[in-house]
This record gives sequence, structure tokens and C-alpha cells, in this order.
Amino acid sequence: MPAKVEALGAAAALMGAFAERTGLGSGPPSSRRYLWTDAFAVCNLLGLARETGERRWAELALLLVDEVHRVLGRHRPDDVRTGWISGLGEREGASHPTRGGLRIGKPLPERRADEPFDERLEWERDGQYFHYLTKWMHALDQVSRATGEPRYNAWARELAAAAHAAFVRAEPASGARRMAWKLSTDLARPLVPSMGQHDPLDGLFTCLQLEAMAAELGTLETGPRLEAAVADFASLLAAVELRTADPLGLGGLLADAGRLAQLGHRADIDGGALLERLLEAARTGLSAVQAGHELRQSADRRLAFRELGLAIGLSAVELLSERTAASALARPRVREHVEALARHASLGSALVSFWSDPAHQASPTWPEHHDINAVMLATSLAPEGFLVLAQRPNG
Repeated sequence: MPAKVEALGAAAALMGAFAERTGLGSGPPSSRRYLWTDAFAVCNLLGLARETGERRWAELALLLVDEVHRVLGRHRPDDVRTGWISGLGEREGASHPTRGGLRIGKPLPERRADEPFDERLEWERDGQYFHYLTKWMHALDQVSRATGEPRYNAWARELAAAAHAAFVRAEPASGARRMAWKLSTDLARPLVPSMGQHDPLDGLFTCLQLEAMAAELGTLETGPRLEAAVADFASLLAAVELRTADPLGLGGLLADAGRLAQLGHRADIDGGALLERLLEAARTGLSAVQAGHELRQSADRRLAFRELGLAIGLSAVELLSERTAASALARPRVREHVEALARHASLGSALVSFWSDPAHQASPTWPEHHDINAVMLATSLAPEGFLVLAQRPNG
């Protein structure tokens, strides 16, 4: 218990500092918003509210949702276009802030259609990433689960419908369905046309999560239905190689496996087979990571947020063990994989300890990505807000 209390206190300190630094505290609102970081931050704040019973954390989470929509749901200040990126008028746009997607929040404007592609610059350019959008859908759904208010789940489903319609496209030559990795702010053209390795997986589980919550809220018929998106993502996923030795991607696999275990069985998705596939890929990738040299390098040659993503995923293994023990998903191979993955729990603790060390935070790679590093360290210290699908309040 003392260790958990200490970790919770450290997470609270990190999130309090993040709130002040990015304009969620007592100062004026800021345009400093980044979709990935803010999605994890919303989940962290909700988790802190649940664990501490302090209402201020939940209030900050709701404020952050509004700020993300105000900033990233609208065109950049340096763009000739103005207003909501959905093209809706002010009042309707405020009622449906996710209908046109959400900008990433990168420092540079998106690449113009007549500009040549520059891989180095593209990392700093704005636009929309599918895997960032799914993180925000998850955060919005967690707000609905924590508060019982349907509008956040409805916004998440509107975002899912918009993202599915834009990112999943037919190839001109073959007609085969594929996903683009990055699109322009208006979702009209691909900026990076190749498909993200785990994007279909993120899309599938997120849509299943959103529909499950809408059904529980009794609002399934009042917003966009996602059956077509589920079918598309499941079809795309069948051909995807899930194995990866990238720490962040590997952590995402484990977190998604934890989500699947919580969502349980669906007649149209063979959850047991899919969970077995995810865990086998994660187990292979984890062996490759531990055999490699990346995690043995000095802090100035490592990226904290990528490694902390793995630590967060490893925290999901305990959840997997609990949720699959007496579940229809618990095939013999699933149990075997979970037991094998549990033996790597110390790696997650080691990564959190490494990046909690002030000496390692003094490395140039920490302040260069201060917000995302700090928020994901907070998630690693108190992962329940992100990993555990919140239970809707009674009534």
C-alpha cells in the first residue's frame, strides 16, 4: 500500500505541474495542446479523481476536454482557413466538436499539396493521425464512463465515424481497402499514405468499446453506428503482422489486449483467437526488446515516452490475468502467454524507476518532449485511469 500511495502522489505532482504548465490551472487558457499527450492526461486526471476522491481532478479532466476541442477542433491561428475544421458553424460546431476530426497539434503547419515531401519535417507538421484520434476516442469514452454523461461517448462515436470514412480508402488500382497513416487537417488528402502497423487494431477495439458503452447508456440509436467500421477494421487486421520490437507499439499491443479482455466476447468477433494472436505477438516482441541493446543505452540516446508506453502496457498484464482467469477468452494458449508475460513485470518497474530519476530527466531528450514524457510517466505510475474501463456511476 505505501508504494501505491507514493506512486499516486508522484503521478498527482506530475499532472498538477502539467495542468499549470499548459494553461489548465489558474492562468489564462493556452493554445498549447497536443492530442496524444492530452488523451493520456484526461485518463490520468479521471484516475486520480477516482483514486483520491478529489473532485478537482475530474474538473480538470472536463476542462481539458473542452480546451482540446477549442484548440484542436479548429483551424490553426496561422491558417487562412478559420473556424471548426468540420466546416460547421459556430453553434453547431460547438455541439459536435469532433465531427471533422482533431488536429495533432504539431508546431508546423501541414504540408501544402504543392510542397515536396520531407520525412524529417513531416514529423513536425500538423494534420491528423488515426492513432491519435483513437486515443482521444478512448479518453472521451472514459469520461462518459466516469460521469455517466452520454455526450462524451457520442462525440467519440462521431469522431470514429469521421476517422473511418476518411482514413480507410480504396486503392485506385486494385480497389483494395487500406488505411492512410496521416491525413491533412481537413481529411481531404493523405500526407503519409502508408498504413500504420496497428491502426486497424486500434480502430477495431476502440469502435467495439464505444458501441458497448453506448449500448449501456441506451444511446446506441441516437448517434452514428459503427458496424461498418468494425467490419472494415477486422478485415484489415486479418492481413496485418502484429509483431513489433518497438517499445511504444509493444506497449500498445498489451494495452489493447487488456481492453479486449475487459470487453469480453462478441458473436461477430472471435475474441479468444484474437487475444491469443495479440499475446503471442507481444511475447515475441518483448523477447526481442530484452535481447536488444536499446534499453541499455544512456538516457541521452533514449526516448522516455516510447519506453514508458511499454511500461504502461506491462501494467495491463495483471489486468489480463484477472479478467481471463474465468473468461470464455481464456484458451490454454492465452493463459500460457499471460503467465509468460507476467514474468517480465520487473522490466516495467525498471523503466518507470529509470525515468523517475532526476539525473535521467536532466538528459536533453527529456525536456525536448517534456509534456508527453511527464504525462506518460504519470500514466506509468498510476495506470488504472488509462487501462481500466471505468464503471458507469449508478443511476
